[in-house]
Amino acid sequence: MSVPKLHANEFDISGVLVERLLVGQFPQWAALPLRRVLSPGTVHALYRLGNDMVVRLPRIGVDEAEVDKEHEWLPRLAPLLPVPIPAPLGRGEPTADYPSSWSIYSWLDGENPLPGQLPDARAFAAQLATFIAALQSLDTHGAPPSQRGRRTLTDLDAAAREGLAQSHGLINVQAAAQAWQRALLAPVWNGQAVWVHADLLPGNLLIQDGRLSAVIDMGSLGAGDPASDFNVAWSILPPEARQVFRHALNVDEGTWQRARGLALVIALSALPYYLHTNPAFAEIARNTIQAVLEDEEV
Repeated sequence: MSVPKLHANEFDISGVLVERLLVGQFPQWAALPLRRVLSPGTVHALYRLGNDMVVRLPRIGVDEAEVDKEHEWLPRLAPLLPVPIPAPLGRGEPTADYPSSWSIYSWLDGENPLPGQLPDARAFAAQLATFIAALQSLDTHGAPPSQRGRRTLTDLDAAAREGLAQSHGLINVQAAAQAWQRALLAPVWNGQAVWVHADLLPGNLLIQDGRLSAVIDMGSLGAGDPASDFNVAWSILPPEARQVFRHALNVDEGTWQRARGLALVIALSALPYYLHTNPAFAEIARNTIQAVLEDEEV
């Protein structure tokens, strides 16, 4: 059975395809059990391989430099971080059946956190802040730039407006538009670039027993604006935990405003786009927009 498609130009991906790729390129692992992983992610299709590995296949192709980056930098950064990140174990090459590079990574146990369902949101906020602080403290010498982590709010204005235009009946569009206009007034980032994940959405976090157990999907990793990792505060944390998170990271007002704007525009783009193809992801986007609007009312 093929993986359900989220984008118009997706590759056809199925368990049969993955089996063929493994036989052709990683025969030592081809006999291991293979099963599709149901994930809220929107960029990759995932197949668990045996008990300890996961095959990660881009849905619409991938920049080779992104694959190079993950295979080079993840093993170097992993020992310096407080929770596990994926370890690259193998790199697959494009074929006639599947015209993109793909990878095999270590499997990391855990479940994605859901807004409003954290048993101890304050403790989780502190754990998440500890991870981000550790990542952003690392030496950036030689670090590749994070394209996602360097986008300005002005760069994203067209995307925000398009999302607003497509969200009538889904959210309070007038309030969201006003919030976006205020976000555009946030100070432009002109500080020192730091290591950022740049895609810290709930689907890229794993928890066990309510605690942060791993951070995954490092494709946007690189040097960029620290605010690009702080926007997670509105996608997963309730208001009181959000303040714990901010205090732990000592985030100044301008950076906080910029992070809130990033949270808003990412959610505005995602909500109408994934409304029917990925309802769980769309619901996270809707909750994020509501969190931003409520935050501005305080």
